[in-house]
Amino acid sequence: MSWFESFVLGLVQGLTEFLPISSSAHLRLTAAFAGWHDPGAAFTAITQIGTEAAVLIYFRKDIVRIVSAWFRSLVDRSMRGDHDARMGWLVIVGSIPIGVLGVTFKDQIEGPFRDLRLIATTLIVMGIVLGFADRLAARDESGGRHRAGKERKTLKELGVKDGLIFGFCQAMALIPGVSRSGATISGGLLMGYTREAAARYSFLLAIPAVLASGVFELKDAGEGHVSWGPTIFATFIAFGVGYAVIAWFMKFITTKSFMPFVAYRIILGILLFILVGAGVLSPHAGESAG
Repeated sequence: MSWFESFVLGLVQGLTEFLPISSSAHLRLTAAFAGWHDPGAAFTAITQIGTEAAVLIYFRKDIVRIVSAWFRSLVDRSMRGDHDARMGWLVIVGSIPIGVLGVTFKDQIEGPFRDLRLIATTLIVMGIVLGFADRLAARDESGGRHRAGKERKTLKELGVKDGLIFGFCQAMALIPGVSRSGATISGGLLMGYTREAAARYSFLLAIPAVLASGVFELKDAGEGHVSWGPTIFATFIAFGVGYAVIAWFMKFITTKSFMPFVAYRIILGILLFILVGAGVLSPHAGESAG
């Protein structure tokens, strides 16, 4: 991998990690369209450490408060009903599904799941799911001609059951094209949470999963065509761009719909099917060389 490739892929990672359009799919597609080798699951996981560092800084006050309350709850029973202490436990509970499924399906994640036809399918299907969930949330918020708006849930109402459902939604993102934020936000909206609550828990829930995945994949960094230098460079690029994107996205979702992302996913998925069907792109483009 050249330094230019690592710059472009780091930029793509930072731009797409927090948007509901799938960063892993876009890394895969960028390489395929450019005629580069597939950067691989290890490169993706490690560069995601950069974007998660952006999450740690952006949500630093929330994280410090949650971690502090969680540790205090271990020795002080009176703290166990505290909202921040509960959030600490709920992040742990919600991280279990992706941990188990990530290890179980590691070979598939690094191989068959990176087929461009599967990515096109997940882009379209999850786009439709996100669109439905978004419309449901909009209907609840605005009400209608003959009914008042319905109040949606906040994170104070989050429990173990919903935390696990969020966790299983996050685990779906092991398949490129699904999108970690897209799946968890869709799940949250379908369970009746506000856009802001679903997005906030989605980003907090991603921290242990992404950091663990990145550390786990460190042993594979530098193998094949991807060397350590470009990987680290791409990770720093992803951090800088990712911080700007998450700040923008958290403001965007308070007043805007997810429909632009829905349309983008569906159009990209259809275009990908056309290109593969016409023989312009191989469904395994770049894999043999990678």
